[in-house]
Amino acid sequence: MDIQGVVAEGFEPVRDAFVRNFEVLGDRGAAVSVYRDGRKVVDLWGGTRDADGTEPWTEDTAQVVRSATKGVAAAVPLLLHQRGLLDPDAPVASYWPEFKAGGKERVLVRDLLAHRAGVPALDRGLTAAEAADGVSGPAAVAVQHPSWEPGTAHGYHAQTYSWLLSELVLRVTGRTLGSVLAEDIAEPLGVDFWIGLPDTEAHRVGRVAPVDPPETAGVLRTRPRRNVSEAYADPASLTRRAFAAIDPLPDENAPAYRAAELPASNGIGTARGLARFYAATIGVVEDGARIFTPATTELAAREHSAGPDRVLVVNTRFGAGYMLHGPASPLLSPASFGHPGRGGSLAFADPEAGIGFGYVTNALAKSVTADPRAQALVRALKSAL
Repeated sequence: MDIQGVVAEGFEPVRDAFVRNFEVLGDRGAAVSVYRDGRKVVDLWGGTRDADGTEPWTEDTAQVVRSATKGVAAAVPLLLHQRGLLDPDAPVASYWPEFKAGGKERVLVRDLLAHRAGVPALDRGLTAAEAADGVSGPAAVAVQHPSWEPGTAHGYHAQTYSWLLSELVLRVTGRTLGSVLAEDIAEPLGVDFWIGLPDTEAHRVGRVAPVDPPETAGVLRTRPRRNVSEAYADPASLTRRAFAAIDPLPDENAPAYRAAELPASNGIGTARGLARFYAATIGVVEDGARIFTPATTELAAREHSAGPDRVLVVNTRFGAGYMLHGPASPLLSPASFGHPGRGGSLAFADPEAGIGFGYVTNALAKSVTADPRAQALVRALKSAL
């Protein structure tokens, strides 16, 4: 495998793990990047830009990262809070009055961010066109009766997170979440990441595709616990219904899907962009840029939800918009916060180690929160620190 890029002295184990991902774990095209204390120490890419093609992955190739989008999207409401425009302890309905319908008048902004709002599923799944139109999704979650008393439990809002975050940001600012991200975070910081891909960047984006792991990668064939398998198999379960809030699932390679703003699932970016983004949530990056104050970083990483997840049917931990380190999604250390993407991608920050990490792939495996390729890179990074 021809791996391109650079690795600082001492971080060679990350390169070794990245090579092994192609040789043993079935990667087709991927990139990994690491910042430490604001300085880029790993920036690698290899394979093909299309999971089912032959054109080489280049330095600027970007990919859909699925739910790793959520961690980047969460920076927008946290930035609004940092600017004094959004109160985490205020009811969502104080900004978005229609949301109080169905018994949701007491849902707080922090509940929404930490998957405690109680609306991970809809009574009727939206079409791909409805999901992307900016109106149907917010209207549906606003009138949806919660699946549990909001604030008393948590469950992963796999798809509805898009409309919860986007409408909240729109009501507070009059701007879409994707535009705030672009204009106030990504462009000033020099981060290649979009929620709502501009036409000018479409040529950089490779095609994603589902892949089966090779026979040599037995670790990828680990059988999930029975209750988890049953939840995903049962059309009536909250698990299936949460992931089917868009039904049928959209074509992730379609230009219309990529141009839409779905903050839960359709972010597009580079590993370098993700690593730089997360590095800037915990400190200053190379040119002096940063996103969060220390107080906002603490809010992002503070545990808001922990224990049995009513959707994922495993124990999960969430901060204010970020998945936290735990058995369901191992990150670098208990201090880490970030988000995996179903199928492989992973990005996070670790304030104690000064790490910003990003991994993107076009080979979508069946993993949900702990892909073996991403985990191999995290273990290699830990060994290098």
